[in-house]
Amino acid sequence: TETVYGLAANALDSVAVAKIFELKGRPTFDPLIVHVAKRDDLLNLVTEDPRPIKRLIDRFWPGPLSVVLPRLSLVPDLVTSGLPSVAVRCPDHPVARRLIEEAGVPLAAPSANRFGRISPTTAEHVREQFPEALATILDGGPCEVGVESTVVGFDGTHVILYRPGGITLEAIAEEVGEIKVAGTDDKTPSSPGQLTQHYAPRTPMIISAERLPKADENRVGLLALAKSEPPTDPSAFAEIEFLSQDGSLREAAANLFAAMRRLDEQDLDLIIARPVPERDLGLAIMDRLSRASAR
Repeated sequence: TETVYGLAANALDSVAVAKIFELKGRPTFDPLIVHVAKRDDLLNLVTEDPRPIKRLIDRFWPGPLSVVLPRLSLVPDLVTSGLPSVAVRCPDHPVARRLIEEAGVPLAAPSANRFGRISPTTAEHVREQFPEALATILDGGPCEVGVESTVVGFDGTHVILYRPGGITLEAIAEEVGEIKVAGTDDKTPSSPGQLTQHYAPRTPMIISAERLPKADENRVGLLALAKSEPPTDPSAFAEIEFLSQDGSLREAAANLFAAMRRLDEQDLDLIIARPVPERDLGLAIMDRLSRASAR
């Protein structure tokens, strides 16, 4: 999709959905997002469409926004981890929507990676994660957004932000006003994207604005925002990945997972990620970095 590559199955077939959990090694208490081809398909999966959520859908669909709403009984428990609600979105990628239309069913599709690891933003990233397990990988080119969808719900009074993503908090607030922000939940997440540790490289990662390599750290990588603002002492780092030429948060989001993946392949002792401003897409970037560095 426009966010990341997904591992997809018929969302209405529990056996097919079970294969997603098996391939990813994903715990079944972590719910999935269901993808539809057009806005009207939402009403085939949920029991209600509250006005604040409808305003968000009207503005941001198709696009990187997932909505959590009460589900109809035809949605299998496995998709929602037994919750009474289901997360649904309409992707803004012509290949993804064509696939859903040709399948004739909604598709449950988490990111196409091993559970907890870096999300894939190219077809090759998927092949590296699953060298033999997948018969078909549909190549739609590099993902334009590069971070997963924003996930929102509604508690009857306020829109709730479960996960920051490709639609910014500021843009959502323009439509609905005050927003409640949900925390992490490692035991009974009420939406996808609430686990503390996720999107993680194999190499240990920390977030620090000033930390430099220590004497006993031979190979340290740096993940930084802008190539136009290089570190004071670049030679201190074995590898450096810049997310953007000039500090663009949109460019940084699109490049985030690929840059993390390249650093993870360099046999480093540690990756130091410089924080980015927590505004616009910077909120989603910092969310992914925080979860990737959680140990």
